[in-house]
Amino acid sequence: MTDTSSTRPAESEAPAPRPSRLRRLMRCIPLIAPVLLWAVPCWVLLYTGQHWPLPATVVGTVLFVLGLVGMPLAMARGHGRRQQDRAAIVGDTLLGTSWVLFIWSVLLGVLLRLALTVAGVGEGQDRARIVTWAVLGTTAVLLGWGYAEARRVPRVRRLDVRLPRLGAGLDGLRVVLVTDTHYGPLDRARWSARACEKVNTLEADLVCHTGDIADGTAERRRAQAAPLGTVRATHARVYVTGNHEYYSEAQGWVDLMDELGWEPLRNRHLLLERGGDALVVAGVDDVTAESSGLAGHRAPLAGALDGADPDLPVLLLAHQPKFVDRAAAAGTDLQLSGPTPGGQIWPFHPRVRLGQPALAGLSRHGTRALLYTSRGTGFWGPPFRVFAPSEITLLVLRSPHAQAEGSGVDG
Repeated sequence: MTDTSSTRPAESEAPAPRPSRLRRLMRCIPLIAPVLLWAVPCWVLLYTGQHWPLPATVVGTVLFVLGLVGMPLAMARGHGRRQQDRAAIVGDTLLGTSWVLFIWSVLLGVLLRLALTVAGVGEGQDRARIVTWAVLGTTAVLLGWGYAEARRVPRVRRLDVRLPRLGAGLDGLRVVLVTDTHYGPLDRARWSARACEKVNTLEADLVCHTGDIADGTAERRRAQAAPLGTVRATHARVYVTGNHEYYSEAQGWVDLMDELGWEPLRNRHLLLERGGDALVVAGVDDVTAESSGLAGHRAPLAGALDGADPDLPVLLLAHQPKFVDRAAAAGTDLQLSGPTPGGQIWPFHPRVRLGQPALAGLSRHGTRALLYTSRGTGFWGPPFRVFAPSEITLLVLRSPHAQAEGSGVDG
């Protein structure tokens, strides 16, 4: 790999605009959401015709009230100034549990009850109790399965990507994408080591990490991130920052990745050369860097490509998929991203699509640019993945001179 560019100093920071009415309204959501997440299931499961014995109703109501009060308190202690990991684990787990319980209380509370009524099954009380047990059973199964999915070493998703400008000498180049590891309050040092071992079985030419390494500072999460130093690649290991680094002293993460042998592509590029052909591997800081106030942290794509031969194909690392508009305008061939976690807990997927052009997988943007959006290697916050499995991605780059092969999923 040949370094052909350098990081430029940051520009002056623009004054922050006054918050709009919509933004002020959005600030109220953290106050309203916990009430809905706990009150709706409480009502559906206990007070819609079940006529449970009084002790059962009282105990159930107390549990919901404890969840309503305990979740925000635990999250405040876990993710606020105190940064207490145990509190964060409790708060995140309650958040994931309440979300799944809320969704299935609404879905089954309406659809199943309607189906039972149309089918003439039981009386009102019987139907109400069937709905309650169905909601509780579905929630328990999904949370158990979702926890196992979140904690398992990710499956390898393999696909061939045809780049029309890729030279024949680079055909078959193996690029591994690891992203959104989100090392956090729940210690995953052993998981990290096993994931890195799986990466090493893929015999990668280039390994990329597109940010959101952790939730917490590099000093605090060093033990979980340390196995990244064991990752092997025949040409290079490259890294760009994600938005979560800018919540946790981003420069510390840049320094640690450099210490572990990864090349931080901070608004610059390298040349990967093989068989007489070359590929520009460029990277930019996350777009949130521009408002972080950190010296030198921003996302100027023009600076990242400065000095690059415009006739060479470009592989760009940018944390957020929405950066692809800039990438396509600049003529890049493939962008690798991954902050969506594939929605992580269904049906959170539509919310992700409101802010990003893709949820997961390979998509085309403009006449030439391709975007690959990973579902993420780890998980963020709640330790559950429901209908959104994690992944380590192996992209095999193909030139137009070679026959494209199919894509699939390896174990």
